[in-house]
Amino acid sequence: MIARLMGLKTISPKDLHGAIEQKSVHVYDLNAPHVYKSGHVPGAVHLNHETFDGSELPYDKKADLVFYCSNPMCRKAPNAAKLAKTKGYENVRVLSAGINGWMGKKLPVVSA
Repeated sequence: MIARLMGLKTISPKDLHGAIEQKSVHVYDLNAPHVYKSGHVPGAVHLNHETFDGSELPYDKKADLVFYCSNPMCRKAPNAAKLAKTKGYENVRVLSAGINGWMGKKLPVVSA
């Protein structure tokens, strides 16, 4: 919801799951550390939304990037995605449903 209002592209949990299986996407979790540890999308890298400056992103500006936080109303992932776009990344999306929607679809999660 917030991502679309900010003019960002979104991806559904099902489509993200397919991209992860194809190993064609970089996934970033912007939830609080304890939320990340309790369950995150497989392969997702945790980013601190307060200190994120884009330096953690891949060198390839054409890489497929997906950001997520807790739910469609959370602003952390859309803000990070917007920053990535300002850094020149071309393929930036936000997981529309957040981790809550991912889990609601019974997709795999990893606990740290």
